[in-house]
Amino acid sequence: MKKRIITAACLAFLFANQSKAQNDTINSTYKKQKLKIEEINFVSSYYTQDGDNSAVTGGKGTEKLTDIATNFEVILSKKDSKNNVHSFDVNVGVDSYTSASSDKIDPSTVSSASYQDIRVYPSINYNFENVEKRYALNAGLSFSAEFDYTSIGANVGYTKTSKDKNREFSVKGMAFFDTWKVILPIEIRNNPTDNDANHLDTKPRTSYNLGLTLSQVINKNFQMAFLADIGYQEGLLATKFNRVYFDDLSVRSEKLPSTRFKIPLGVRANYYLNDRIILRTFYRYYYDNWNINSHTISIEPSIKLTPFSSLSIPYRFYTQSAAKYFDAINQHQLNDEYYTSDYDLSKFSSNMIGLGYHLTDSDKGIFNIKRIHSLEMRYGYYTRNNGLSSHIITLALQFK
Repeated sequence: MKKRIITAACLAFLFANQSKAQNDTINSTYKKQKLKIEEINFVSSYYTQDGDNSAVTGGKGTEKLTDIATNFEVILSKKDSKNNVHSFDVNVGVDSYTSASSDKIDPSTVSSASYQDIRVYPSINYNFENVEKRYALNAGLSFSAEFDYTSIGANVGYTKTSKDKNREFSVKGMAFFDTWKVILPIEIRNNPTDNDANHLDTKPRTSYNLGLTLSQVINKNFQMAFLADIGYQEGLLATKFNRVYFDDLSVRSEKLPSTRFKIPLGVRANYYLNDRIILRTFYRYYYDNWNINSHTISIEPSIKLTPFSSLSIPYRFYTQSAAKYFDAINQHQLNDEYYTSDYDLSKFSSNMIGLGYHLTDSDKGIFNIKRIHSLEMRYGYYTRNNGLSSHIITLALQFK
């Protein structure tokens, strides 16, 4: 027995030293890598809308708004001695918008503080990918700030890929810790109509989300993904500068429950019809405990024009039921516990149709600038059956 123990100990020692020698060899041949830039993405968009159901003025009045958004993203990565991939995604976004309806918070002023506003929203995400074991871990932080609102966000995620790389499962948890600066309509600032908040108070809002995705390659032409995104919010969920006019013509500030539970479930299917046409489809069902039920259906054929360019024609249909706290102007009663005339919470249906053009040239580069790897331009027109309509134009450039 003693001999066997000694032999086993010797073997363990030899294998340990052999393993150490192999690792030393690997480490000696491995050259430490520095972070390198994988790609840079620049996205800019112009958005404009108009309608006649502004929540600021109680569900009746202009909803005119314009927004110019710019987003700049840098993705860096490196490999370690075990061939694991470490990547960082650094993102900075800036929105500048003007809103005619927000100007009605205090009509006596030339322009209220939120009539023109800028939102800044940087974020950073880290991703670790173990190529050999086919899994990835990621985590990130985000921040967003504008005149009356700040948000701090955090997320963590896990992704696992099957051996044949035909199946992938991912889970992602997110939390957002927001702070509202309460702004009440001018006529009720000295006489609050509820105990939710006083003018210029700061109130919290916390949101939690759990996202689950299962992707599956059915065959060489067909791919599917199943998605769930469970959400819970608590805190000040009402927008306090929104007015609500009651059946006795009195006015109050919007009041909504302090909690909300959401369950969206979706399925995505992409079908490659041939070498030139790809058909992308999506369906989502949504439910929350404010009694909103919605359905989203979208379809987007993508047509290859040349080996380097393609054209897409996205279309989306959406319909929802009204929240149980919604009513139109002068329809709420004084004994209602919660009340809103925000038409985003009303019953409506909408359509959006667009056109996109994508150009890629990794050899010569776009406009013969080798660093510009791809260019994409998109236009979308959106309309609701309650009168709201909007246009959005987007330009995206990818540098490598």
